[in-house]
Amino acid sequence: MAIPDPPAGPPAVPAPSTPAGPPTPVIEPLFTHAPGLNWAGPGDNWSRAWALQTLGGARPAQAATPVPDLRTAAEQPPTARDIELIRASLAVVEPVADRATAHFYALIFLHHPEVRALFPAAMDVQRDRLFRALLMAARSAGDPEGLRTYLSALGRGHRRYGTLTGHYGPVGECLVQALARYAGGRWDADTELAWRRVYRLVSSIMIEAAEDAARTSPPWWQGEVVGHQRRTGDVAVITVRPDQAYPYRAGQYTSMETPWWPRVWRHFSFATAPRPDGLLTFHVKAVQAGWVSNALVHRAAPGDVLRLGPASGAMTVDHASGADLLCLGGGTGIAPIRALVEEVAEHGAAGRSVEVFYGARQAAELYDLEALRALAGRHPWLSVHPVLSGHGASGGGTLTGELPEVVGRFGPWTGRDAYLSGPAAMVRRGVGVLLRAGVAAERIRHDLVGDLAAG
Repeated sequence: MAIPDPPAGPPAVPAPSTPAGPPTPVIEPLFTHAPGLNWAGPGDNWSRAWALQTLGGARPAQAATPVPDLRTAAEQPPTARDIELIRASLAVVEPVADRATAHFYALIFLHHPEVRALFPAAMDVQRDRLFRALLMAARSAGDPEGLRTYLSALGRGHRRYGTLTGHYGPVGECLVQALARYAGGRWDADTELAWRRVYRLVSSIMIEAAEDAARTSPPWWQGEVVGHQRRTGDVAVITVRPDQAYPYRAGQYTSMETPWWPRVWRHFSFATAPRPDGLLTFHVKAVQAGWVSNALVHRAAPGDVLRLGPASGAMTVDHASGADLLCLGGGTGIAPIRALVEEVAEHGAAGRSVEVFYGARQAAELYDLEALRALAGRHPWLSVHPVLSGHGASGGGTLTGELPEVVGRFGPWTGRDAYLSGPAAMVRRGVGVLLRAGVAAERIRHDLVGDLAAG
């Protein structure tokens, strides 16, 4: 049960009402009977798509393990004192989180082997994600609104792993046992009660969100690769045809699983605004030791079948704002920026201007520059500024220097809505530059999810 880091940007802006366009064509499903859960069994279409050997027996019954409530008092919501106790115990556990994490998973797999199938075979890929995310959620228990928003998204996203309500109980028990072992003298009956209360709150929010999502959408989409273009030695533009209509907004991202690394999911941003033909496009860079990204760039080909989780992300345009836009895209981070520009073009700029700064090390890495310049040629409200940071890099009409610092030189940017996408270090540095250049913190949008730029 892998949990991504929370989005660092502000909450997503509701999609605006737009004039009705031409009807979206019906997309013929790739498979007639897609499985409803993350299960490989006899006759399962997902397994056939992956060419995996299926299990020989019938699908086992899923026992409904309740959310842990061993003490009646644990059913009460966390108190201010509970939050203090949790933070005090976290201060002891976090320095030894690697050992606590190993113990946590050992308990899960020893006492609840049925849960092992939810995790990838190589646990080093995501070894500490679940444990650290649970700790983060507990640390945020004092912010009920923010916690609910975060956990609801996690609960919906966890459906793609095949997570069931019955899995939350075993995970909670193992979490408490691991914390008790490594919290030392900070662990007592009151601290255990505090953790049980917080975990009960966390799991109930996630379960409720998952059940709500199950009424309206599948846990995942299957998508056939219909286009694969190498733009540079390590960057590919991949087009996918989902097996059914896939809802998303420009600026968002999805999680993706390949047939070569089952149960290993990575995040990739959509590179276009929603299209009438329903196709989805992604820009993927093969990063060092990146299992999924290397498979997508160097191995994927038309006809391969991928799996997609639901769309996520807060980096969407508020068309009611009317504010001018400032967009920074570094490397393949230009993908969601281009999607945002396309959405503004489709919706109508309504008098607002859009400045796009597109950064790379060398000119050859600005693989999407011509497409952006073509958009600028059709829309006078759009300006595109290529930026090169490599030593000795230069090119016609390009600026030189690190992308955030170049943008800062063009400031001030007071009154703008700003969007950033790219490597984590660039985004973090860019946020600081924009704040100093007059952009209000609540108007800076990005989705700094840990593995958007990795693997």
